[in-house]
Amino acid sequence: MNLKEEILKLKEKLDVTVVAHFYQRDEVFELADITGDSLELAKRAMQTKSKYVLFCGVGFMGESVKVLSPQKRVLMPKVACCAMARMIDVQYFDENLAILNKVGINNDDILPITYINSSAAVKARVGEMGGMVCTSSNAYKIIEKGLKSGKKIFFVPDRCLGQNFAKSLNLTSAVVGDGTDLHKADIICYNGFCSVHQLFTVEDIEFYREKYPDILIAVHPECDPSICDAADFVGSTSQLITFIKELPVEQKVAVGTEYNMVNRLREKNTYILSSTKPECPTMNETTLEDVYATLKQIEQGSDEPYENEIKVDEKTVKYAKLALERMFDV
Repeated sequence: MNLKEEILKLKEKLDVTVVAHFYQRDEVFELADITGDSLELAKRAMQTKSKYVLFCGVGFMGESVKVLSPQKRVLMPKVACCAMARMIDVQYFDENLAILNKVGINNDDILPITYINSSAAVKARVGEMGGMVCTSSNAYKIIEKGLKSGKKIFFVPDRCLGQNFAKSLNLTSAVVGDGTDLHKADIICYNGFCSVHQLFTVEDIEFYREKYPDILIAVHPECDPSICDAADFVGSTSQLITFIKELPVEQKVAVGTEYNMVNRLREKNTYILSSTKPECPTMNETTLEDVYATLKQIEQGSDEPYENEIKVDEKTVKYAKLALERMFDV
């Protein structure tokens, strides 16, 4: 019996739901009971009746499931870490607030919004300050709601998302530490980014437009604003999937997002918008061997936390959940 068959056998036997993010390796993705983007996975995992959730993704995603479903036991075959999420922690968050305070922008005049790609601790800090979580698909609505407070938005951790959404809403943005005027900005961005989405360049777009004059360019809003400005379509992971699936089969499209997802979109006339392979290294850490080993742990059983079990303390759960629930309300 091969490893895939062993995993399927264990899945059938155990009270477990396997979930996998769109960016996972094909062999892992294909074994999942639930697939999707980070928030969709957290919400759907919350609705399952199984005691265990085996989450194939990166750390902050497993934490989101635990925050929304504290009663579930959430295990990750590989507790990989999103590079963007690692760029901010509570200390960096507070240091940035101190910079804003120093130039005369008080905490009472700030509404923080954190991208879902952040730790539970950062989400909790945002929740304590009355702020919200957002995703790349609902950021427009979240930012519009936040602006009604009359406060400046402090957007963490992805500067590109903040800048792109500010531009699309005809708002001004600034990035902490890059010399831009923080006072004039409607949205103040933390200086974080996605290393994968930084790989795409305007030259890549020009190359494809020259080679295929009728091609469409579709990119994720984590790309640099110059890329989004030059694209034909900008959308979240789920929005990109819908956009491309609805295209006529003969319509060529070059896509600027993670390799594994693009590779699964459709067989014909779909291209990677990069001269290098835009593969997320941490998303690709999880292997079939890891999935099997974690299922074997569950089979053996334990009342104590497993080595790769996600744990979040009660206070963090309380305030992180509050920030997430504010997003759901919008």
